[in-house]
Amino acid sequence: MKRLFTLAITLMAAGTISAQHPDGGLSEAMLNEIRSSHTMTQADRAAHNALAQTPIATLAINADNLAMIDTHFSHRVKTSGITNQYQSGRCWLFTGLNVLRADMIEKYDMGSLTFSHNYLFFYDQLEKCNLFLQAVIDTKSLPMEDRQVEWLFKNPLSDGGQFTGVSNLIMKYGVVPAEVMPENYQSNNTSQISNLISQKLREYGLKLREQKDRRAPAALKVEMLKEIYSMLVRAYGVPPTEFTWTRYNKQGEAVDTKTYTPKSFYAEYFGELDLENDYVMIMNDPTREYHKVYEIEYDRHVYDGHNWVYLNLPIDEVKALAIASIKDNAAMYFSCDVGKFLLSKKGTLDINNFDYASLLGVEFPMNKEQRVRTFASGSSHAMTLIAVDLDENGEAKKWMVENSWGAQSGWQGNLIMTNEWFEEYMFRVVINKKYIPAETLKLLEQKPTMLPSWDPMFSYEE
Repeated sequence: MKRLFTLAITLMAAGTISAQHPDGGLSEAMLNEIRSSHTMTQADRAAHNALAQTPIATLAINADNLAMIDTHFSHRVKTSGITNQYQSGRCWLFTGLNVLRADMIEKYDMGSLTFSHNYLFFYDQLEKCNLFLQAVIDTKSLPMEDRQVEWLFKNPLSDGGQFTGVSNLIMKYGVVPAEVMPENYQSNNTSQISNLISQKLREYGLKLREQKDRRAPAALKVEMLKEIYSMLVRAYGVPPTEFTWTRYNKQGEAVDTKTYTPKSFYAEYFGELDLENDYVMIMNDPTREYHKVYEIEYDRHVYDGHNWVYLNLPIDEVKALAIASIKDNAAMYFSCDVGKFLLSKKGTLDINNFDYASLLGVEFPMNKEQRVRTFASGSSHAMTLIAVDLDENGEAKKWMVENSWGAQSGWQGNLIMTNEWFEEYMFRVVINKKYIPAETLKLLEQKPTMLPSWDPMFSYEE
């Protein structure tokens, strides 16, 4: 970047202004000036030859950073098994259920357990369809060119989400074990059916906006949702309303067999745990004022549920809360920009994994705030935060998350991140209130600042 800045100053001093095209276009004189500024060196030629035949990420791997990272962690939550979301955007759901799964396995001395993601995802899609259709009704007096209306029609349905969706769906529909409503091809490969339902939703949205009778849209919406429900049943199956399930201990011995509803199953094993009120979403968003509460309009899964609300804290305060949770054997919902500096074969997230500057001859100096403001970075994936390695002063050296890309990905299904990467590309964790100091909890009493659905921080929503 320094080299480019120096070049710009030199060109201006030499009369570059006169080479500018009057309408801001790239004039012939300007193009010649740019061409003459570059001389192909041996390094340029070597880089070009390599880039012409090899992916950039492969060439940019930092050979000095390939040694296997230390896999010892001073504090680690007890977990068992790795899940796999396959070709779906349900990381948010896997992460939320993995937090509950770890707790239930430990509490009831079980060998393994997986909840049905297919069950909750069915209702997630149905609820999001209702959210879209009702939002269209609510905004029908606005023109199609209105930014909120435009955003709705651009985003009628998604398989992505965040923790508020997990909490609202579980408290409304309960949970069931995986064998009660198993995964199938469509639940593991969600894009095509979601795209087809989105096409129907846009069609329905136009019909709702054309209605003149104020009483008509509600009745019409129900008919539309009946068709959506039928599509979801064909893709994912019929969600159970009652089931019989046997719990086994770690030794494989049957403990008890009972008949449950999805909600009674949750009540049986999680008691009074209120996911909607016992947990707080903590964000590290450097584009917003810290120690403030924010809410994102229409960013929810359930129309009669809650918008995404978060408390924005400096990174050191976020880390302190996460460490307290891990020390007490409590896993956390965690999200980040996972695609940045991920070395998959090593299973690490480290800003030194790739050296793009040396390969391309330019620096990339933007900080976290600048990356968010310019849409260069944002939360793209949710995982379960399960470990931290602390030094003798109690400072974090590295962290580990349980991923949902299968046991063969990363390091034994997990990803290990350096503390520096954590600071740069971590965006939020969801913490049980019991790990949050009273003075921090008091901040939640303030009225949230409402942010629009298209805010840069949320354009990457997983």
